[in-house]
Amino acid sequence: MAVTLAAGALTVVPAQAAQGRPPGMADCTATACHFDVLPGTYDVKVLLGGEDAGSTAVSGETRRSLLPETATAAGERVARSFTVDVRTPEGEPAGPAGSPGLDLVIGGSAPALADIRVTPARHARQILLVGDSTVCDQPGAPYSGWGQQLPQYLRRGLSVANHADSGESTVSYLADERMWHTVRELIRPGDLVLVQLAHNDKTTDGATYRVNLETLVAGVRERGGRPVLLTPVVRRWFNADGTLNNDTALLVNGLGVDHPAVVRSVAAAEGVPLIDLTAKTKVLVEALGVEDSKSLYLYAEKRDNTHTSAHGATVYAGLVRDELVAQRLVPRGTVRAGLSSAAGSASAKDAGRDGGSATP
Repeated sequence: MAVTLAAGALTVVPAQAAQGRPPGMADCTATACHFDVLPGTYDVKVLLGGEDAGSTAVSGETRRSLLPETATAAGERVARSFTVDVRTPEGEPAGPAGSPGLDLVIGGSAPALADIRVTPARHARQILLVGDSTVCDQPGAPYSGWGQQLPQYLRRGLSVANHADSGESTVSYLADERMWHTVRELIRPGDLVLVQLAHNDKTTDGATYRVNLETLVAGVRERGGRPVLLTPVVRRWFNADGTLNNDTALLVNGLGVDHPAVVRSVAAAEGVPLIDLTAKTKVLVEALGVEDSKSLYLYAEKRDNTHTSAHGATVYAGLVRDELVAQRLVPRGTVRAGLSSAAGSASAKDAGRDGGSATP
């Protein structure tokens, strides 16, 4: 396959039809595509399927999951669409710039890409993420933040701009111009800004932590955005009785500051939507128990009970998606149902609401 320029859009066409294409246009193979686009927000429409049965997923940029694995029968064509944020740096704000343009990886157990089209998004709504290593676009496996997995749950018209960064506290995020200063300038009226900062506020006193959250809320509102506060995901730190009722698991720092309690208090006082990930992840981890919960974190690989695996990040991103819909922060029709890579391929009934399917 190769890439040609057509009517303001980038479209994949068969290689034999791409002779004489403009110089400098990047190639698109069966497993990867590159588009020379400027930073911005882009709609991507893919046509999946081929002569044989296929199962295709799409990821891109810094390991972001953009489209869940989707099965196609032999001879079937299925259209899917999503919106992607292209930025520099393409991953963590304090990380490397990455490669210019938009890079997509065509994966899955039996990749089958029939066609692809990339166009500037005209009416996309942003979901900007402010957070730490449990949220960010992690540059290397086996690490993954829930914000890295969230895009696969969203249809065209909603983009995730993940500005979370490893090691950040409320103090450091506000102080670093690459973080809050940059995010604030990107907020447009109607955008959602999801804030989850707590894991690294180990030495932040309660009054400062509260003021920092209030500063973030006020800054979002000043730009016409809608702030959403999230309590932090739990650490997988069990008591002998199989519960997580301890300071380590529930993010109470060495000064006795109960971070989730402060987040809940600020959300109530400021009238801000709250996604209580601490409560939700606690219920989930306790229900799975000591052994089965290991797969959510990097216990097997790193003996790490704080950072999530790709599986865990996907499950936790699903919790965020559910709350965005339940609290009517996004319309139900703009999200995909089901657990993508955490529970198998996408459901066939999704097709009618996401570009449909066609069998030639």
